[in-house]
Amino acid sequence: MEKPVTFAVCGLGVRGMEAYASFQARHPEKMKITAGADPDARRRAALQAQYGVPAERCFETDKELLAQPKLADVMIIATQDRQHVSAALAALEKGYHLVLEKPISPSLEECLALRKKAHEAKRVVVVCHVLRYTEFYGTLFRLLREGAVGRVESLDAIENIAYWHFAHSYVRGNWRRAAEASPMVLAKSCHDMDIIRWLMDAPCESVSSYGSLDWFRPENAPQGSADRCLDCARQKDCPYDAEKIYIMNEKSGIRSGCREWPCSVLANDPTEEKLYGALRTGPYGRCVYRCDNDVADHQVVAMRFAGGATATFTVCAFTAKCYRSIKIMGAMGEIEGDMDANVLYVRRFGQPEEPIDLGTIPDRFAGHGGGDARMMDYVCELIAAGGAEGLTSVDASVESHVMALAAEYSRTHGGAPVTLADFHP
Repeated sequence: MEKPVTFAVCGLGVRGMEAYASFQARHPEKMKITAGADPDARRRAALQAQYGVPAERCFETDKELLAQPKLADVMIIATQDRQHVSAALAALEKGYHLVLEKPISPSLEECLALRKKAHEAKRVVVVCHVLRYTEFYGTLFRLLREGAVGRVESLDAIENIAYWHFAHSYVRGNWRRAAEASPMVLAKSCHDMDIIRWLMDAPCESVSSYGSLDWFRPENAPQGSADRCLDCARQKDCPYDAEKIYIMNEKSGIRSGCREWPCSVLANDPTEEKLYGALRTGPYGRCVYRCDNDVADHQVVAMRFAGGATATFTVCAFTAKCYRSIKIMGAMGEIEGDMDANVLYVRRFGQPEEPIDLGTIPDRFAGHGGGDARMMDYVCELIAAGGAEGLTSVDASVESHVMALAAEYSRTHGGAPVTLADFHP
């Protein structure tokens, strides 16, 4: 690569800064950030300090950035769900290639409008379905295409969100209300819809789904509990206690060295003192039974694909660990995978089991099994080579969004089957 690909970043939060911009620190020969936008002045200052972006190229809003002449080869859009498409359409009009945080939008009409504009503008749009870039799913895809277990007949996938992660993002956090963000099955699991569609290698024809907001409701609050965790007499025996999650938890707590997500959502450059301040006054210190959340806390989706293969998907808040697992059943064998252990087990019928150990995942749990960094590497190489349709193009991504939105429609209509050709003619 003769010179680094240049990037402008809209949204300097966890995804924009920690997941994507951080690739420059490891590979300055491939990536250079030249501009950014975020309403938080401290985040703009961090962009200047960490990546040398001039103050005059740091803006409060994406509209201000997009009012300038084109400032980079690629724009990363990592704002909130319902802000993605308006910025993406304007960026394509300016001539930017795009790295677009998922989901594209909770509006199918907006998803289709973006797809149309991307084709008209002849720009690369890489949607951040980062799981496709992991060693885990990449190896699984290769095994299936090589016919390791014959024709795929059925697939069973589970997304174990982890109780503390769900409380952070979907009860107290930014994705707690569908009308303000997206339905949970889209916000959290369009990743999984995308992976399932990719592995099945056939269009999804119909879905049916059940699920609800069952536990995180006022009537389930322990007797004697308070509105805020730090004031609560039941704090000691509550696993959802915010002090446990952000201060003490061995993975997510600052005392265990976590200064990135989720602690960085509560405070820039988090310290224990800052976190306690946020828990006393901010949304992340609220009792999980007394928030204004409305998204489902568990959901199952059944799918039928062209050719007759079937798949099931479960996403659930009520798990101890945050990871994905999968089992694929073929006519000649099965493959089972545990993303936490990063191991695949190939069992060809009548032959010994073949474990495939994919090694230690180098990043924390927020890095999606290494997919964040691998996607950024892929994007840099793709754009440097002149650009083409990417592994997670807008065309591929729209299919996963249709699946997720159809599943949510089914869930909210008593599990009624939804034919995708009717849902999205």
